[in-house]
Amino acid sequence: MTVLIVDDAAFVRTVLRNMVQEMGHTVVGEAVDGEDSIRRAKELQPDIITMDIVMPKMDGIEATKQILVECPAAYIVMCSAMGQKKMVIQAILSGAKDFVVKPFKRDRLEQAFRKFG
Repeated sequence: MTVLIVDDAAFVRTVLRNMVQEMGHTVVGEAVDGEDSIRRAKELQPDIITMDIVMPKMDGIEATKQILVECPAAYIVMCSAMGQKKMVIQAILSGAKDFVVKPFKRDRLEQAFRKFG
């Protein structure tokens, strides 16, 4: 599977990239904010998008909504430390298919990805 990683923190993008590659998937790109994620999703057409919630310029929930307008088949997994019930509900209502809480556990990320296939 091809994956686009969206997070404003370079360290988090690196951690996710390493996990995704260890799982046998291909990281086709990275985005640093919500606006960037929309452009990259349209350009790269990844199978899965990991999306942070709290980012500059545009948050992950709004970006998810806009990506799904442009790419309705996008499979978006929210990845955020904001694990409160309200944020999880907002993420799912915006179209995300799953929610993984930071710090990431590889088995939980794999579980979210398996739902795609």
